Amino acid sequence: MACHLRSTSLPSSPRTSGTNVEEQIQSLTEVVSSPSATIKTIVDGLSKLGSIYSCIDELICFPSSQRKAVEEELECSLILLDLCNITQESFAELRTSVQEMQLALKRGDNVAVQARAQSYAGSVKKMQKQFKKMNSKVVLGTDCCRVIKLLSEAREIALSMMESTLHLLSKEIVMPSASKWSLVSKAFQKKRVACKEEQLQVLELEIVDLESELQIVFRRLIQCRVSLLNTLSL
Repeated sequence: MACHLRSTSLPSSPRTSGTNVEEQIQSLTEVVSSPSATIKTIVDGLSKLGSIYSCIDELICFPSSQRKAVEEELECSLILLDLCNITQESFAELRTSVQEMQLALKRGDNVAVQARAQSYAGSVKKMQKQFKKMNSKVVLGTDCCRVIKLLSEAREIALSMMESTLHLLSKEIVMPSASKWSLVSKAFQKKRVACKEEQLQVLELEIVDLESELQIVFRRLIQCRVSLLNTLSL
């Protein structure tokens, strides 16, 4: 393969270019950082992020002088993979809690509803603590090539979206008093149990969508790691 003989400039093709990826990243950053972002926004954002990683993968091709930068990026991406795994596990726990809350509501078992709501809140808080512990900013060297910078920017967006997701999920179910749990939406707090069940169903589907899209990002990230590792063997 002659790939390792190329310069640090990116190849230009009808399908992918560094500029096009930068534009996608910038657009996605603006959308997910908006104060009006919702879980649906994050789901759509994760879908776009998966596409961005696929585009970056097409651009991965480094000269030997970038070996150190590649190794650093591999280390950073491993942390992101770990966070993706932990987040996926948390999503599964949250989905189970939501399903059990729906069953408890149908039975009229308020004690069980409170217990599952506490479990839901506990899972979110646990994930938030793990996220803060593992997440750290990485300062890139000024001599990093364009693709490494794109990977770094994509990673920062991924981390931002996961953090935003946890924040949004934590607001879905709250405890307004020491003894009474309810859905966060004020529009539903004074309505019948049927309305609460309906919103829980929506929340469950949103979590399923988050799991699905994050799994795609996870697979695309692994493919990028494989491509990075291949450049080290050239």
